[in-house]
Amino acid sequence: MENLALIDSFSEFKDDKLIDRVTLMAILEDVFRNALKKKYGSDDNFDIIINPDKGDLEIWRNRVVVADGEVEDPNEEISLSEARKIEDDFEVGEDVSEEVKLIDLGRRSILALRQNLISKIHEHDNTNIYKQFKELEGEIYTAEVHHIRHRAVILLDDEGNEIILPKDKQIPSDFFRKGDNVRGIIESVELKGNKPSIIMSRANPVFLEKLFEQEIPEVFDGLITVKKVVRIPGEKAKVAVDSYDDRIDPVGACVGMKGSRIHGIVRELGNENIDVINYTNNLNLFITRALSPARVTAINIDEENKRAEVILKPEEVSKAIGRGGHNIRLAGQLTGYEIDVLREGAEEDVELREFSDEIEEWIIEEFHKIGLDTAKSVLEHDIDDLVKRTDLEQETIQEVINILKEEFEE
Repeated sequence: MENLALIDSFSEFKDDKLIDRVTLMAILEDVFRNALKKKYGSDDNFDIIINPDKGDLEIWRNRVVVADGEVEDPNEEISLSEARKIEDDFEVGEDVSEEVKLIDLGRRSILALRQNLISKIHEHDNTNIYKQFKELEGEIYTAEVHHIRHRAVILLDDEGNEIILPKDKQIPSDFFRKGDNVRGIIESVELKGNKPSIIMSRANPVFLEKLFEQEIPEVFDGLITVKKVVRIPGEKAKVAVDSYDDRIDPVGACVGMKGSRIHGIVRELGNENIDVINYTNNLNLFITRALSPARVTAINIDEENKRAEVILKPEEVSKAIGRGGHNIRLAGQLTGYEIDVLREGAEEDVELREFSDEIEEWIIEEFHKIGLDTAKSVLEHDIDDLVKRTDLEQETIQEVINILKEEFEE
């Protein structure tokens, strides 16, 4: 009866950890065999009988009877006189089975045995958690804010599993308080030591794709396909959608009347500006659509070098570039082409890149960000306007204007 307290605790593990009976018995046997190895040097000649439901545990040591004075291995052999203390009719060569009580292992061994059991149970739990979340990679998951750190938010789900939302996986405008529910995708799951590391992301393009699946019935049902998603988290995104049913307008279905369907997605992403684009295999048309809201006048494509030269009216250029260059950058990522913007009727103009010997590249890039990529486009603006719209000093802008003016004076 001295083993009942220990056995009772096995049932606690079974109830708390939801371990099935077969797995629990395997873990228990493994733990006991490790204890027997430490005590007797080997566990090969031991039988362990466990019934965790009833709290039964029996350990039997099997030894061979040898003549007195001929015992070489006390663990596997027993002298005739010792065997006859168990049953008086044993003879040399017969097998003796003797029950080993837990108390025989010693108090220290029993404490170590329990600690080993706890460790094995946790290891089993962690393996199951790893497998569970590995299958959820790329799927939307919701968890509650438990702790806010400088570089990450620690979340807990309903089962108490810890999920990490790193700072660089958050949308810049994200602001969380303890107890808030947070949605994101399970981006990666790794075993670090024996503990699973579960990483959530709200910045990954897949999160936006999965939100379309959740919020738009036609996407969920497979009537509309999300072909590609590109985004600058919290700023702007472009989503190419397609439908194999000509009766369905994929863009209209995704956006909804007055944006009603996409509004919830925009709000979830911190008011990220989302352009929904009708996908097409016609490359010219796809690039044209990708540059929306700008209207393209003409387009020249170099398929070999994956470059596209688009010609726009002067008033459309800033729309094509977008704030901070976001629109043209995302259009390039969506189509897989590097896009160069040219002004209509600018044949006599000169691209700013032509002045790279006299003007530093980072200065040219500052003008490019606001849609000014030719000499005349810069000269059309006054200095004060250019100072406001760029991160350049007035003196730097004046030097650039002097260089550009010299070109046309010549």
